[in-house]
Amino acid sequence: MTTASKSAAGKKNGAHTEVKIGISDSTHELTFECASSQAEVIAAVNNAIKSNAVLSLSDTKGRELLVPYNKINYVEVGESSERRVGFASE
Repeated sequence: MTTASKSAAGKKNGAHTEVKIGISDSTHELTFECASSQAEVIAAVNNAIKSNAVLSLSDTKGRELLVPYNKINYVEVGESSERRVGFASE
């Protein structure tokens, strides 16, 4: 099983990576944030596909998401933008 470890740097500065995984034979996609870096997520996806294993990623809420390698249709990985609340202008 392939697991992306949480990045210590991501924890320190609060940066999160947004991940979208398209599932074959489904109209829905998995969308979640994780504390792993983009490189760690991409490495986990590549390793799962190369080794015919289950992709295992943890989200920022501590949940573990498991996707069989043969059901991964596409993966989008990007830095999450900081969400602002209120009417402050810059």
